[in-house]
Amino acid sequence: MTESTALTVPYAVFSRARWATMWLFFMAGACYATWGVHIPTIRDKFGLSAGALSMAMFAMAAGAITVMKPVGRWVARQGSARAAWQAGLVYAAAVALIMVAPSFWLLIPVLVLFAIGNTGYDVAMNAHAATVEASAPKPVMAQFHGMFSLGGMVGASVGGVLIKLGVPPLLHCAGMAALILLTIWWAHPRMQEDHPVAPAKAGQHHIGRVLWLLGLLAFLGLIAEGAMYDWTVIYLRDVAHSAELASMAYATFSGGMALGRFGGDALRARFGMEQLLKLSGWVGFAGIALAVALPWPATSLLGFTLMGLGCANLVPLFFLAASRLPGISPAEAIADVARLAYVGLLLGPVLIGMVTQHSNLRWGMLVVAIAIGWIAVDGARVLRKAQASG
Repeated sequence: MTESTALTVPYAVFSRARWATMWLFFMAGACYATWGVHIPTIRDKFGLSAGALSMAMFAMAAGAITVMKPVGRWVARQGSARAAWQAGLVYAAAVALIMVAPSFWLLIPVLVLFAIGNTGYDVAMNAHAATVEASAPKPVMAQFHGMFSLGGMVGASVGGVLIKLGVPPLLHCAGMAALILLTIWWAHPRMQEDHPVAPAKAGQHHIGRVLWLLGLLAFLGLIAEGAMYDWTVIYLRDVAHSAELASMAYATFSGGMALGRFGGDALRARFGMEQLLKLSGWVGFAGIALAVALPWPATSLLGFTLMGLGCANLVPLFFLAASRLPGISPAEAIADVARLAYVGLLLGPVLIGMVTQHSNLRWGMLVVAIAIGWIAVDGARVLRKAQASG
C-alpha cells in the first residue's frame, strides 16, 4: 500500500518551511555531537571519576525525561514555530555555559538546563516536521531525521578537528551557540503555523492506549539504537578481535542510519508506513543476527550497517503516527512517545552491560535482537491501529 499526501499550502510556503525544518534538525544533531566530543574535556577539566561522569549524564537524562510531558503541553500552547525559537534561545545559552562552569557542582544545573533546552527544541522541531509533512505533496519526515544524523556526523567531525587544532573548548561551544541563534533567527519566519488538532471521534477513548503502544515500540527501538551506539566498538574489539577496525563500528552503524533516513521517504511513498516498519525491523534483526552468529570483523561491520538501516526510520515513523492521532496535539503526542523512547535509550546500554557481566557480549547483543525483532513482528499491527484511529 502506497502513501500519498496532498499539498495543503502554496508550494513556496511549504518549501520555505521544509528548508527551515531541515536546518533545525541539522543543528540539533551538530549541537548534540558537540556535547559528545567534549565529554572527555569535561572529565579532564574537573578530574571526574567514571561514577561522577555518569552522575552528570544521568542528571541530563533525568531532566529531559521529567520535563518531556509538560514541554509537550507548552509547545502545543505556544505553537511549534514560536516554541522552537524560545527553546533554541535556552539551548544556545546552555551550550555556551557548559565550558564556563567553574566547578562540577555548578556544571550539573547547566547540564540540566541543556537537557531542558534540548527537549523543548527537539519536541518543537518534530511537531513542526509533522506540520510540514501534513502539508507536503509527498513524504518528507525521514529526511528531517536524516539531517539530524548528518548534523551529528558533521558536528563530531568538526569537533574532532578543532580539538586537534587546539581550539579552546569555550570558543568551540560559544561558536556553536552562535550558530544555533543564527539558525533559529533565520528559520522562525519561514516556519508554518500548526494545523488545528483534529477532534477525536465518538467512541475513540482508546487513543491513549494507541499512544502507549507507539511509545512501547519507540522504547524498544531506542533500546536497540542506544545499545548500538555504546557497544559496537567494544564488540568489534573484544568479540570480533579487531582493534584496528573498532572505530569503524560506530561509523558503519551511523552511516547506515543516515543512508536509511535519506531513503526512507521514497520507501514510505512506495510501500506505506506498515510495510516500511516491517522491512526496517527485519533488516535490523538480520543485521544483529549476522554480527552475533558470525563475529568476524567483516560480517560484524556488515551487520552493524544493516542495523543502522533498520533503525533509521523507526523514530520518524513512530513520531509521525503519533502526530496524526486525533484529539491530541502533535507536540503532546510526540512528547509522550519520546519520553518512553528516551528511557529506552538510557536502558539499552545498561541492559547489555548487565547481561554481558553475567555471560558475554554476544549474549548481551541478543537484547538488541529481541527489541528489534519485537518491532518486526508487532510493529505493523500497532501502526495499523494508529492509522485507523486517525
